[in-house]
Amino acid sequence: MRTLIIVIHPDMDNSVINKRWVAELNKHPDKYHVHQLHQVYPDEKIDVEAEQKLIEQYDKIVFQFPFYWFNCPPLFKKWLDEVLTYGWAYGSKSGYKVGGKKIALAVTAGVDEHEYSAAEKYKYTMDELLRPFELSFEYVKADYRPFFAYYGIELNTTPEWIEKSVPAYLNFLDNL
Repeated sequence: MRTLIIVIHPDMDNSVINKRWVAELNKHPDKYHVHQLHQVYPDEKIDVEAEQKLIEQYDKIVFQFPFYWFNCPPLFKKWLDEVLTYGWAYGSKSGYKVGGKKIALAVTAGVDEHEYSAAEKYKYTMDELLRPFELSFEYVKADYRPFFAYYGIELNTTPEWIEKSVPAYLNFLDNL
């Protein structure tokens, strides 16, 4: 079964890594369905029913986004608030439509991984900073999986460094 990749990037035209990942994913339509929220909803008016029906079709879902201001892009938060509704995602016997689905995050971060630690500038690990997503998906009884992160985008933009991210990301997706 294909994996649904929900991409949330507010400026894909100027993206480095996320744009490259989407290009690679689109080469494998038999394995991945790429759903770009900013492209589908440029006005940010989410069609909740359409999103819920899309989610119901997949057993593996990855949310791909740049990590900045220690969080996700605002459209992802809006998506969570509007799509994961009472009676569909949680809170009733007929709910929990996300229950049992493998859910993971794929994030790109500007600084190096070592900077996300208690002894460094940002004080917290990426695992700690992403904990609200883990809790949210566990609340709706999804099978939350370990995240994938590619670090150092502010420091490295050589073609070789960008290409190095692609097999790592594809390997992560294939092993969900």
